Amino acid sequence: MDLPTSGDSKQKPLGLGAQVAALLTKAILEGDFRGGEQLVEQELQSRYSVSRSPLREAFRELEKKGLVDIVPRRGTFVKRITFKDIQNHFPVRAVLEGLAARLAAGSMTDQQRQELAAVLERMKDAVAHQDTGAYYQHHLHFHEIFIAASGNDLLIDTLQTLRMQNLWHRFSYRYYQENLENSYGVHQQIYELFSAAEPDGDTIRTVVEEHITVAMERFLVYLSRHEHHDPVRFS
Repeated sequence: MDLPTSGDSKQKPLGLGAQVAALLTKAILEGDFRGGEQLVEQELQSRYSVSRSPLREAFRELEKKGLVDIVPRRGTFVKRITFKDIQNHFPVRAVLEGLAARLAAGSMTDQQRQELAAVLERMKDAVAHQDTGAYYQHHLHFHEIFIAASGNDLLIDTLQTLRMQNLWHRFSYRYYQENLENSYGVHQQIYELFSAAEPDGDTIRTVVEEHITVAMERFLVYLSRHEHHDPVRFS
């Protein structure tokens, strides 16, 4: 098992449970485990060369992220995606992320604007190569920059959890049909609004909220088309 660390050489390495949680999160997001599939402890202990204690700690962390359901006396199962999940998740995230964007409009630094520009350029390159995986990695980073720029720690922590769940939805949507060029255009607009001499926080908030709402509508259309044929295997 290649164990991840905190990413900062000055910080202590992640605990074993957190390391296993990170590996399982990646595996779930990338589709190694399907919705409804049980995470068998014995198999995972062998796969990651760990004992039961850190594995169960990892399960609890995944449950907090909304990636698994822990069912007493039955086991741990990868969470299925339902209409209710999408309808509960996206409107909340749209409002909170829109708020973060409005707050960031008045506090974003020049360095953060430069970071947005650099990430936007990488998104453009991913569009040119039709590399959906790379695009959404950069897309995630783009949003993280202005969320961090909001300066509201509670909002940042809440959105980190919501966006983790959203990333799960994105990876689950194997036949995602959003036109990458259209998505890139929205993010270019967001960047230009942040880069204005006097950024209009209310306008930026509206654009961000609409962007997330459109994503919700597209996902629900996808689920409605496939639910009849495969009601539980959306991840």
